[in-house]
Amino acid sequence: MLIAVPAETHPNEKRAALVPDSVRKLTRSGFDLLVESGLGTGAGFTDSDYQEAGATISQDRNDVLSRGDIVLRVRKPSTDDIQHLRQGAIHVSYLDPYNERELIDSLARAGISAISMEMIPRTTRAQKMDALSSQANLAGYVMVILATQQLDRILPMMMTPAGTLSPARVFIIGAGVAGLQAIATAKRLGARVTAFDTRPVVAEQVQSLGAKFLEIDLGETGQTKDGYARELTPEQIQLQQQGMKEAIAESDIVITTAQVFGRPAPRIVTRDMVEAMKPGGVIVDMAVDSGGNVEGSVADETVKVGNATIIGVSNLPSLVSSDASAMYSSNLFNLVSEYWDAEAKSFNLNLEDDIIKGCLITHNGEIVNETIKNL
Repeated sequence: MLIAVPAETHPNEKRAALVPDSVRKLTRSGFDLLVESGLGTGAGFTDSDYQEAGATISQDRNDVLSRGDIVLRVRKPSTDDIQHLRQGAIHVSYLDPYNERELIDSLARAGISAISMEMIPRTTRAQKMDALSSQANLAGYVMVILATQQLDRILPMMMTPAGTLSPARVFIIGAGVAGLQAIATAKRLGARVTAFDTRPVVAEQVQSLGAKFLEIDLGETGQTKDGYARELTPEQIQLQQQGMKEAIAESDIVITTAQVFGRPAPRIVTRDMVEAMKPGGVIVDMAVDSGGNVEGSVADETVKVGNATIIGVSNLPSLVSSDASAMYSSNLFNLVSEYWDAEAKSFNLNLEDDIIKGCLITHNGEIVNETIKNL
């Protein structure tokens, strides 16, 4: 069975779907690997690295796409890419299926078995394949580093003969995977960290990392069965904003990570809250690519609003592309390995399997994921 890996063409994407180490493991498992020339350039890997790992290099993108029994990539395919995929091929990538109905319909019409990496269930068994978590972990780290580069002071307390510098205050909104990593990174750098999440259940995790959990009574909130925060009502968002305004005004750095899966990000930091920040304040909006948590944030731009600098980077993991590629590649390797039948030399798309049921979107010319089908 041939695994094909095209290079990413999005101008903002440096990650590679597979790194040489995963190629080596897959060839040992009995796969043939065909990769497009330049696949790993943005992540620090050369064509010769892939050749030494056992892959064949092709200069012809359409040839790579058309020959793959399994096609692995990071970004969703273009319409032209879909036309070159062979009927019956398995295509694995991010697909944004809640918002890309035309793309999903095209994959179904082409007879492609399309797996969406966003839809991997958040279960214990699926953890090793959970690309959203692996990439969010890196995003949490990167946000803190970006903020410190813009901040006009240091994060830790420092005692010197000339006097004592107090630690910077960091406020993190959202304590999911990215938020928890941001908390841990800011604490390691010596900041005084406060965090807020609509799910009271995460307070213990926040406190275990040495941060203070900001208590705001929003009434009934909670989380979904997959661990995502439930969408707030307009009244709850207003209560949240009122409770956070004082914390934001006192902070040197504010990091927002609030996202609702499959929907536009909630606008939780208003312009007056931004303008209340002290001079030199920095905000990083992780959700800028899905509408933004912060009024005034702009995708892939750093802008000034009042006294604050707002950083909006739409692809944070790509800024640490080598590690991000390694982690995503490992997620893909674990997915393929889980369903590869070495004796039968086949990929077992068991539609009753709980992971496949969650992430397989199209199969045999139809949309088979119930959630996406019923949108």
